[in-house]
Amino acid sequence: MSSSVSTQPAAEPRWRRLGPDERRTAILTAGIRAFGEQPYSAVQMAAVAADAGVARGLVNHYFGTKRELYLDVVRAVMFVPEPDEVHLPTGTLRRRVEATVDWLMTVLAAHGRTWLAVGVEGAGGDPEVRAILDEADHKAAERVLDAVGFTGSVTERANALAAVRAYGGMVKAAVREWVDRGSLTQNQVRTLLCETLVVVLETSRSGA
Repeated sequence: MSSSVSTQPAAEPRWRRLGPDERRTAILTAGIRAFGEQPYSAVQMAAVAADAGVARGLVNHYFGTKRELYLDVVRAVMFVPEPDEVHLPTGTLRRRVEATVDWLMTVLAAHGRTWLAVGVEGAGGDPEVRAILDEADHKAAERVLDAVGFTGSVTERANALAAVRAYGGMVKAAVREWVDRGSLTQNQVRTLLCETLVVVLETSRSGA
């Protein structure tokens, strides 16, 4: 999975005139890059500022401490957005699952290594990070069910949400095999995720 943003840090600050929203976005993007490439302890706020092309004090102005910036990075990369611009097919469950998995992999690819760093490796024993990840997993499961047009009783939906949250753990493991280890290709991961999600949804609906 390749990141949609450049992973090459700036050698020196690239000072430029930006509006407040642009400055905040530039800092957050630099933070996403930094925490994806380095362990938390190695990330320096001055380096983030230089990469974002802003003065050092602006990082604290917009995000506070390094920990607060890190938490915003976790939120930015782990929450799956609404598929409001995706035109999913309305045919068979398999067709809808394939389109949903393609959409999901595109979303995950947007932040590349950082998604794995904070979502798989970064939770540790930090309860605040764990809470963010748990909420992100639940919202992602809801959005997957909405994207595939899942229908069923309240009980069936609750079962499906739990099953898709469990499926999310396999998604993270599969993406790691692809991105970090190179033991699976992108097409192999896509096939694995599609076939598994079909079974997860069919089992949830049938109550088997």
